[in-house]
Amino acid sequence: MPIPKQPELSDILKAGNQPPGEVIGSSRAGKKLLAYHFGEGSLNVSLIGGCHADEPTGPIFLNHLVSYLSNLKSDAPLLREISWWIVPHVNPDGAETNSLWYHHNDHQFDLVKNLKFSIRELPGDDVEFGFPLTPNIPALRPENQAVYDFWKRTPAGFDLHVSLHGMLTAYGPWFLLDKDFVAYSADMIHNCQQKVLQMGYQLHDVDRKGEKGFFRLAEGFGSRPDSKAMRDYFLALNDAQMASKFHASSMESIRSLGDNCLTLVTEMPLFIVPRISHNLEWPDQTLNSWSQQFQHWKLLLEKDQLTPSQLKREAAAKGLVAMPVQDQMYLQWFYIWSGIEQCLRKDRGD
Repeated sequence: MPIPKQPELSDILKAGNQPPGEVIGSSRAGKKLLAYHFGEGSLNVSLIGGCHADEPTGPIFLNHLVSYLSNLKSDAPLLREISWWIVPHVNPDGAETNSLWYHHNDHQFDLVKNLKFSIRELPGDDVEFGFPLTPNIPALRPENQAVYDFWKRTPAGFDLHVSLHGMLTAYGPWFLLDKDFVAYSADMIHNCQQKVLQMGYQLHDVDRKGEKGFFRLAEGFGSRPDSKAMRDYFLALNDAQMASKFHASSMESIRSLGDNCLTLVTEMPLFIVPRISHNLEWPDQTLNSWSQQFQHWKLLLEKDQLTPSQLKREAAAKGLVAMPVQDQMYLQWFYIWSGIEQCLRKDRGD
């Protein structure tokens, strides 16, 4: 049987209203945690978004995707071949906290609203590094336990898990995957690299040399984060308290239910910064200077020493560009589907 055809993003985006979903638990603040299961195929795919609440594009895309899948006929190839397990936003409390800037105008996020209203959880509250790992690591938050219990309803485990993330600033799109799968992922890596370039973007190509578990695997590709590496990083700094805040990531947790699961992470920038040179030294001085610039702008806005229009003019003069939300979603979907194709080819011995 041929691999199903990838749906066009344009069709996904016009699918209509989001279905009600299944309540699989509650957040710390008592908000409903919604999940969706579609299809009865042998390929089990897990998709989650919103682990970091200041990264909204993943949940936006997944809400569109569940609307699209809910409108398919039961015998559609996407539902015959694949079982979809989707939690569009694993952090509804964080979604509410960031709601003042989540809505995007003119197909991009507003820099001023982001600087004024964006809130990110600190380690110890970080949903991505809060998942359980039986028997030694408990769930950090009720959201983590609810998602883990949702996953456990699949006795065979998962073939693919993608956690949709983002970055405030970067040189361009960045893709992360389990380094154990690099040898089998050459086509996927090449296709994603080419797609980014065809769309007119640079890849976010950095070499963190294993810091916190991030190794450069190829241009624009790095190894996905690892909680042990995170803990080891802070233990090396004699900060045992910070090290203790890192539980298992969603990638590590879901692999404990079946270690053949391919785990991927998308990292799409909200704002793209100009690259001065292709220098792979770490720390990256250009990225550090932009981080300082954003903190400075935020402070000036808080003190009413810079108007929104002045900030936007200054940002544009420095070369800062907002990445269109639709382009972010397109590359998220491209990476997800590349993973699906890789898993299906492997299952069929292609």
